[in-house]
Amino acid sequence: MRLSEDKIKELIDEAIKARENAYTPYSHFKVGALVVDEKGHHHLGCNVENGSYGLTNCGERTAIFNGVSNGMKNIDIIVIVADTTGPVSPCGACRQVIKEFSNDNTVIILANLKKDYKIMSMEELLPYGFQL
Repeated sequence: MRLSEDKIKELIDEAIKARENAYTPYSHFKVGALVVDEKGHHHLGCNVENGSYGLTNCGERTAIFNGVSNGMKNIDIIVIVADTTGPVSPCGACRQVIKEFSNDNTVIILANLKKDYKIMSMEELLPYGFQL
């Protein structure tokens, strides 16, 4: 999938907007995510922390679970954004969940608040990932 520079910036803006809803009283590290599904529908997510840290949910997984709960089967595009020096990198658990709903054409955009970004394939993000 070929995306114009303007379209990429527009998608990053949506993820930045989703980030505003993050609940991060412990880490203060807000993450926003946008998933565009196979039908072109947009699903937003942010990270939600919990005092029991293992119950915390990352922004990208929140966006994916939001999409699945609304009928999504596949991710066409996922955008992840945080206040980092360079493009943010998702944790291992998120990489595996992204893989579960990705396909050979899924576009992964990692970005920061300055709109610096990197586009990756699933294979680049998670080589040797597990999938049934």
